Amino acid sequence: MPDHGGDRRPKYQRIADELRTAMDAGAFAPGDRLPGENDLMAAHGVARMTARQALSVLRAEGLAEARKGVGVFVRSFRPLRRRGVTRLSRERWGNGRSVWSADLGDRTLVVDRVEVSAAAPAGPRVARALGLDSPEASVCVRRRRFVLDGKPVLLAVSYLPAPFAEGTAITEPDTGPGGTYARLAEHGHRPVRFREEIRCRMPTPAETTGLALEPGTPVILICRTAVTETGVAVEFNEMTLDASTYVLEYDFEA
Repeated sequence: MPDHGGDRRPKYQRIADELRTAMDAGAFAPGDRLPGENDLMAAHGVARMTARQALSVLRAEGLAEARKGVGVFVRSFRPLRRRGVTRLSRERWGNGRSVWSADLGDRTLVVDRVEVSAAAPAGPRVARALGLDSPEASVCVRRRRFVLDGKPVLLAVSYLPAPFAEGTAITEPDTGPGGTYARLAEHGHRPVRFREEIRCRMPTPAETTGLALEPGTPVILICRTAVTETGVAVEFNEMTLDASTYVLEYDFEA
């Protein structure tokens, strides 16, 4: 059993540290299987629960992932870079490209769930964000889940004042080339300014399920408001991102 000297930390933390150090040194490459519970029990003289906790630490840190019935493997991490400035340029959505395409490179982001409600009460929070007169004001609600490489990575809910969406493809599951912003522009409500607020928190149970998150994984919440030249808010979009998958990138001139 390894000699940990005067280290008073719990055994599972020390084991997790050793595995992490081995991963950093290249002893375990991305995609390699890590020692299983039985291996760790034998090597460190610990109980199964301690071995399980050690592997759970690495999973919670996003360094490892469990494959049911097979074991725990070093995660092959290829981050999804969300390019916060270029993705929202009019040059992109105005030419029929999705704002999401700026993030992907040679990868494919699949929308596997779309729910659209053409008319729903805004509620106090959304009414405030959109500058509506009443929480009872009607909004079009678009809910989507995005999947990358077979893994859910993003939940998005967009709210638009119902009069701006009525009679357009915004009320349909497929909004067409350029997406929602292109449809708004076609009907005289072109966004010219965006504001995003970003914060991190632990997920709700519904978000944990919807994003298939490992225990202990936080989410990034991005709330974006799209505004027209006359200062009218035409969309409020709440996006919940798997924090272990995304890198937020901002590139702009000084």
